[in-house]
Amino acid sequence: MIKHKILTFGELLLRLSASGESFLGTDGQVVVFPGGSEANVAASLAQWGVPCSYLSRVPDNELAGQALATLKSLGVDVSPTLLEGERLGLYFLLSANGLSKGEVVYDRNYSAFSQLQPGKIDWQRALEGYTWFHWSALTPALNESLAAVCQEALEAASDKGLTISVDLNYRNKLWNYGKLPIDVMPALLQYCDVVMGNIWAANKMLGTPVLETLGRDTAPAVYFEHAKESAREVYSVLPNCRHIAYTFRFMDSATHNLLYGTYHTREGDFMSAINETNRVVDRIGSGDAFMAGLIYALTKGSGGQETVDTATNAGFRKLFVKGDFGNGEL
Repeated sequence: MIKHKILTFGELLLRLSASGESFLGTDGQVVVFPGGSEANVAASLAQWGVPCSYLSRVPDNELAGQALATLKSLGVDVSPTLLEGERLGLYFLLSANGLSKGEVVYDRNYSAFSQLQPGKIDWQRALEGYTWFHWSALTPALNESLAAVCQEALEAASDKGLTISVDLNYRNKLWNYGKLPIDVMPALLQYCDVVMGNIWAANKMLGTPVLETLGRDTAPAVYFEHAKESAREVYSVLPNCRHIAYTFRFMDSATHNLLYGTYHTREGDFMSAINETNRVVDRIGSGDAFMAGLIYALTKGSGGQETVDTATNAGFRKLFVKGDFGNGEL
């Protein structure tokens, strides 16, 4: 079995969250956490004992240093990160636990990472010694230059024979530079071995079918059939892809969450148990924990059912942990 060493690439963010019911409440307090999808994945993998490094671009100041130090304390190698630029990207969570819609406000324009230009990173050198490269759709969503940087990274990773995984994170607030995901993502996804997301993100980024009638009351068995169909469509347009996983997450109240996952190879389809709780602490990062669990299972050579169960359990456990990063439980 290959002993994997993983490099994740994306923007390191600071999350500012409400400490109570209102972000601008009378107590005047907010809570700050480091985060970002690819950093969250790295944090989980490192805590589970998988050698993992993180490549970003952050300003050379104390604030960014503390954010990187938090990752380093969890076992992530942050030495690949570039110390350049003027500011960290921010996002504001207008509730305490990320459980109301329309609550996220991004402040990422002109961040150090968003100003990264093609040609800046020597990807052949940056990827040396790694067996796995992980990225997400959040990066090419920011601007055309970063989409080109992703293209460079993926070409190099493919040339070097790395396994490539992607999270189809779709945030409509980020795709605002005149391009739709369907204009950008298909070419980038051609390089990927592992694709994780949900059936709606696959529709946005690859044009795979999804019925408008699907909703909260749709039975999991029905969603499983739709996931199978979506995965077959993805495989038909991504010949290099070998693994697809989808999450299904629904909430009925501020502390409720229902979560399950599906996993699809070209040979078979698998579905996790249904997980449900009314004790959610923080739903931010649960999808990233699922992604990390998927990578972890695949690096261990797990079978199909064990793979989807590992990923889903990791995502579900994150619901009970405050902040973007998981706490190392699997």
